[in-house]
This record gives sequence, structure tokens and C-alpha cells, in this order.
Amino acid sequence: MRVYASVDDPHMSLREVPAHAQRAERLGFDGLIVPEVVNDAILVSLLALEHTTTLRVLTGVVIAFARSPMLLAQDAWGLAEMSGGRFEIGVGPQVKGNIEKRYGMPWSAPAARMRDYVGGMRAVFDCWQNDAPLQYTSDAYTLTRMQPFFKPAPLAHGETPPIVMGAIGPKMCEVAGELADRVIGHPTNSTPEYLRDVMRPRLDAGSTAAGRAPGVVDLIANPMIATGRDAAAVTAERAAAKQVLTFTYSTPPYWATLEHHGWGEVGQALLDKTRAGDWEGMNALITEDMIDVLVPSGSFDEIAPLLRDRFDGIAAGISLRMPQDPADDAVFRAVVSALRA
Repeated sequence: MRVYASVDDPHMSLREVPAHAQRAERLGFDGLIVPEVVNDAILVSLLALEHTTTLRVLTGVVIAFARSPMLLAQDAWGLAEMSGGRFEIGVGPQVKGNIEKRYGMPWSAPAARMRDYVGGMRAVFDCWQNDAPLQYTSDAYTLTRMQPFFKPAPLAHGETPPIVMGAIGPKMCEVAGELADRVIGHPTNSTPEYLRDVMRPRLDAGSTAAGRAPGVVDLIANPMIATGRDAAAVTAERAAAKQVLTFTYSTPPYWATLEHHGWGEVGQALLDKTRAGDWEGMNALITEDMIDVLVPSGSFDEIAPLLRDRFDGIAAGISLRMPQDPADDAVFRAVVSALRA
């Protein structure tokens, strides 16, 4: 199983990125997942790759619809070239309000547009790596011009950047099955039962429709995990995770896991509480029994076998936060090693 560290602080400054990436590399992680919140994920990825030698870097995820597919292909190509193939480009759609009102870009049906977007990126990669003519026309994008002056050299390591998708809904999962190399689960949709029973069949349906083999798309589980040096630390982590999930599950697009586990009424109840401004009442709706399912919990000594027991055979990779206290790094390195074994 590949183990990915995360950039836990979405407000981390760019000057802090090199040390964060180097710490992940020292701890033995396979890769670092870079979100796009305050900083451009491409800038963060560049710094992480520049200051490491073995760590893979994966954007989780770049907001695709805020950029043209040609521009993002260009960024991914440059980072893959400078790192010798250690970069993976993860893309996601965001939501309509943010695309239109925060980025000032047009919105259209997201699954269909993402199919056009990733298809365009693949066409550009094929042109640059294999000298194929660039002739990509879809409903959303037309990419038919590539003068020699603007064409980069083929990548010496021979592999075009893997394309990773963030996907939640059934249509987006099927598009990922058609076109992606990997899919990152959302923290609200990363229980092993949901990945196995819901997401995997949707991915395989998309793969089959596109003439690809079932199982060809790797799943990266992205659960909230509560771990620490002792029971008190684990309890604090569970409480923090509960607070995040309580707020997030008040948003309807994230209700699928609640429904799959038989808690469908909780999502609507949370939404009603937010509309009423009853923030205190929300907290009681997510029970400790639910947290047991949603948030794998255990001490540093317990967490690796627990995660392997839950996710082996379901996920090819998993994301894991680094300890808040660097004094725990020596112990935590053994956790990463056990998961990778």
C-alpha cells in the first residue's frame, strides 16, 4: 500500500513547504498530497519536488475548471520533467458557486466537462510524448494548434504524468473509471465499505464502458484518522475529526456515505440545524458509534494494523497526517513502514 502524507494546514505559507515535504520524505512516505485552498497547488508542488529527491507529489486536487486543460498540462509536464517523473496531477471540479463567483469562470455540467477536460489533457500529453497530431474537439474544449515552438521535448523517463481525479458522485466516478489513473476519496466518503460497495463498482462501470479492465483505476483512501502516542491524544484527534465531519456532512453532496451506512436522516438533520443556526445541536447528531466507523482510531502502536485490516484489498494507497509534534517522528516512521510493507 502506498502511503501519502498530507499538507494539513491549508494556510501553510510557501516558505514552509520545503521543510514540510522534507519531513514527509524522512518519515518514509511514498508521496505528499497537496491541496488547493489558499496557495496555487502547482506552486506548492514545485517547492516540494525541488527540495526532495524520492518523494512523489500529487495535487489533491487542482481546481480544473479555473484553468484551461492546455495550461494545466503544461504545468504538469514541467513538474514531471524537473522531478524525473515524481509528479501526479490530481484534478477536481469544485462547486458552481466557487467557479462562477470566486474564479469568475463559466460553469457547465461537471461530469461531462471533466470528461472533456481530462480527454484534452491526455491528447496534449500524447502530442508531446508520442508526436501525435493535436486534434481534440469536444463540447467544452477545442485543442487543435501546437506549433513546434511551443512543443516541449518528450519526457526522458518515458511516462506521462499520471492523472488523478477527485470524485464523489456516480457520474464523476464513472468518468474517472473511463479516464483516470487513480482516484482520491473524499474524507467524507472514504470508509472501506463505501469504497468497496459504491465507489469501486462505479469506477469499474466507467472502465468497462471505455474498454478498460475493471480495477485499472487505483483508489487512494483519504479518511480522517485519529492517532497519537496515547489514549488521550487519540481522544483529542477523534473530537477534532468529529467537529469537521459534523460541519461537512451538513452539505448534501457528502451524504452518500451516511446513506450507505444507514444514517440517511442525519444529513438532513444537520442541514436543518445549520439553517436554524443551532451549532450546538449539530454536535449531538454525530454519535461516537458513527465516529468509530468514519474515523479509524488507535495509538501509534495500533493504527497501522487497524488500517491494513480495514483497507487492504480495497485501496491501493492511503493518506495519513504527520504527527503534530515532531518528537513523535521516530515512532511514526515505523507506522509508515508497517503500512507500506
